[in-house]
Amino acid sequence: MANSKKLAPSNLAAYLLQRLLALNTPGRRWTLALSGGVDSVVLLDLLLQLRGSLDFSLSAIHVNHQISPHATAWADFCTALCAKHAVPIQVKKVHVARRSKRGLEAAARAARYQAFAELDADLLLLAHHLDDQAETLLLNLLRGTGVRGAAGMPAVRGEGCPLARPLIDVPRATLTAYAKQHRLVWIEDESNDDTAFTRNYLRHDVLPLIEPRFPAYRQTLARAAQHFSEADTLLDDLAALDAAHAVHADKLNLTALAQLTPARAKNLLRAYLEIQGVPSLDTERLQEWLRQLLTARADSRVALGVAGLMLRRYRGQAWVELDTPAPEQHWQMAWRGERELKLPLLGGKLSFSAASGAGISLAKLNLADVTLRLRQGGEKLKPDCRRPRKTLKHLLQDAAMPPWQRERLPLIYCGAHLVAVPGIGIDCAFHASPGEPALKISWARV
Repeated sequence: MANSKKLAPSNLAAYLLQRLLALNTPGRRWTLALSGGVDSVVLLDLLLQLRGSLDFSLSAIHVNHQISPHATAWADFCTALCAKHAVPIQVKKVHVARRSKRGLEAAARAARYQAFAELDADLLLLAHHLDDQAETLLLNLLRGTGVRGAAGMPAVRGEGCPLARPLIDVPRATLTAYAKQHRLVWIEDESNDDTAFTRNYLRHDVLPLIEPRFPAYRQTLARAAQHFSEADTLLDDLAALDAAHAVHADKLNLTALAQLTPARAKNLLRAYLEIQGVPSLDTERLQEWLRQLLTARADSRVALGVAGLMLRRYRGQAWVELDTPAPEQHWQMAWRGERELKLPLLGGKLSFSAASGAGISLAKLNLADVTLRLRQGGEKLKPDCRRPRKTLKHLLQDAAMPPWQRERLPLIYCGAHLVAVPGIGIDCAFHASPGEPALKISWARV
């Protein structure tokens, strides 16, 4: 960062060349996120200069948020600019929820990054700079962020569509000076001057007051963000070590979780939920989820939901499932020989595969209509011909199947006879004889 602080606009191309050479990306199809503002216009100009030195094909994407009355004019500007330099461009219109709980800025950002995620490219280049990094860190700290939020924006991110911010250590003033020296033309977003937006308030009203006392605040805050990033990496490493002992088959062992210190347990739960696809929780909610997992009565049903997912606890373990509403108790449907039945109402998929001498006897199954039904209570099954018939309730308890999964389990009937229960067994009367054509069934939750 020290070198970038003293970087002259005339040396920007050479600086960018070194940053791009260090990326070592597997593919050479690069896409620039082009807003039309001075930062992305400068990055476009620099990339055009480097096309002869680096072997890459360049395209651009412009995201039209449809918020400003000038949005169409901005898209036209970017299209014309790219046409002038023979750079293919995709203009992507997105819908931004104006009444998002997170605010208009956050909603626009989410829509923008969703558009980026759909790109067919080897690398996405963003024109974020040093001032953006400093503002992001300060903004996140004022919002009470954790270590990950305080890490700011990474220079390189590998997951999803790989992206890079090769100008992240370059001050805004250097980019503006370059644009003026090269007589570049760019657009000004009028919303950037609206201090009703928190980031603009920091940029125009707060940071100018800080700069006389702390002239190097940009570099200092960026350095702090790097420290937080390293701490975040260490927390992820610690969570991976703890998960090796506490997570098996995507299930979290609560005894192992309870043996950790509170901070370490919360860190493991955060990492576990992230791996399972649960959106990031704020500190209070994460703490409450941890409390319920560890302190609720053993016989209580802990069900914690967010974004269509549910964290459930049963017999000392916790895991994440899709949050599907309980079906009508008298639900049933006919089976007409399908090899696979997707049953979203039950939250799973029922599969039938041909077998010989093991499974359900096809000959006996053809004696009456076959239907799928749910538990009504009082059902009995005899999976083992050497043992007495048992109630399905006891069989499910012996199999340690959670109560909410029992409510969604498809039972297979032939006429009025209960033939099979996935995960439990096949009734003795319908066992296939050796060498006899048969069906095997499997039930997979999705």
